[in-house]
Amino acid sequence: MTYLLDISTLVARLIAGHQDHQKVTAWATDKSLALCPLAELGFLRVSMAAYGATTDQARTTLADFWQDYHPQFVPADIRALEGQPFPSYRKSTDWYLANLAAKHGMKWATLDLEAKHPAAVMI
Repeated sequence: MTYLLDISTLVARLIAGHQDHQKVTAWATDKSLALCPLAELGFLRVSMAAYGATTDQARTTLADFWQDYHPQFVPADIRALEGQPFPSYRKSTDWYLANLAAKHGMKWATLDLEAKHPAAVMI
């Protein structure tokens, strides 16, 4: 099984100071992982805004992850109206990622313990 990482899971995996870094790192061991442009952009934004990384530092961290772990790339190739409708505006991006994972025969890896999408795998 391949797991499409959401933004919070990717941030936790790549930022050593994140409270869930060890949990996500242990979970991800020996798993087939995937990223999409939304998760990449979200990681860049959060690592700079919340963790003080420069643009170059954030990009290097993401590039190093690609080079070291070779996750699968999933294009954002579904429309927002495809798949299961999101339950609230706060879940719109999460549900998009879950629907994208489902379309590609993957699971959506998330730290959100309240995610109720059929493609969700809670870490």
